[in-house]
Amino acid sequence: MKTNYIAALSKILISGLSVGLLLGCSSTSDKLKPADLGSNQGLLNASLVWTANIGNLDFQLQPKAIEQSLLLVNSTGLLVSLNTANGAQSLISSLGEKISSGLGASSDATAVVTRSNELIMTLRGREVWRQKMLAQVFTSPLVAGGRVFVLAADRSVSAFDAETGRRLWLLQRPGESLVLRQSGVLLAVGDTLVAGLSGQLVSINSINGAISWETPIASPRGTNEIERLVDLVGPVSRDGNIVCSRAFQSAVGCVDTSSGNLMWSKPASGSVGLGGDDKFVYGTESDGKVVAWRRATGEVVWVSDHLKFRRLTAPLYLGRSIALGDDQGNVHFVSAVDGSPLAYLKTDGSAVVAGPILAGGMLVVVTRNGGVFGIKPE
Repeated sequence: MKTNYIAALSKILISGLSVGLLLGCSSTSDKLKPADLGSNQGLLNASLVWTANIGNLDFQLQPKAIEQSLLLVNSTGLLVSLNTANGAQSLISSLGEKISSGLGASSDATAVVTRSNELIMTLRGREVWRQKMLAQVFTSPLVAGGRVFVLAADRSVSAFDAETGRRLWLLQRPGESLVLRQSGVLLAVGDTLVAGLSGQLVSINSINGAISWETPIASPRGTNEIERLVDLVGPVSRDGNIVCSRAFQSAVGCVDTSSGNLMWSKPASGSVGLGGDDKFVYGTESDGKVVAWRRATGEVVWVSDHLKFRRLTAPLYLGRSIALGDDQGNVHFVSAVDGSPLAYLKTDGSAVVAGPILAGGMLVVVTRNGGVFGIKPE
């Protein structure tokens, strides 16, 4: 059992930050048959409104919604904007570089990190500066307050002046031999920067990089480096000052960021982030179970297994329903009350790798083949 667990983890880890070697091993979970969807329940109205294609994706894209536009970047550095009402596509810039992380953006500025570890800032589609990073980056930069913040795979956090590219500060953490090759946690809560460093949520002063508090969601355990890995993964579920996050394959927990107090932490074995509302937190486990926890206490409210072994995305709360994507290109809608199936839509048959997200009132998912699908949910 432990061998199977380690093999599964190996698929999304990198070893040796300087060379970025993938640990190669096929997971036995690849051989597990996904649960049969059966007939489409059709208990919720969700219609496909438009489709677009931005080219293949071989990294973890995080689209950025700005008013009625959706900003995306593909593997080759093609930066595009989609109109969320009709999917009309316009080119912002061609960076000419392979991309390692999603993008950060404000109203007219974007930031991405390339596979050669360069942070590139563009303003209205024109490159204004680039800075060399000290390590690989898999988390989208955060553009806020005239600054660009970057969480790197070596557990460092950097701040740059958005106009000039000058490095303002660097918070360096002890390096570890293994890190996840997927998006971590980096967000602004008021004037404070909140980041996931190993298994902890950390509050950082955005002006000078000083740490205000560190709160563990999970602590490293186990007998080897893989079993001890507890990186926090995005997205988080935030309601005001309450931020709930997942520690990879170990726990889910909520922190009151106004004080740094841990509200609760519960064992959980998922590998993608969370969704939620003001009352509940929703997540997907590695075996395809969908789980709802009570936000205030961490009590498990319900567990649904009708999507087992479907390699689900993080869930998105829509009110009556929760939306999730799977590795066969399906978009599922399940009840927020008990997780029962309501409906599903098919896309292009390749894995959903970004979203579901809400952009301009439209539910949007992006697939591995570069398909972008705008769905009008009930």
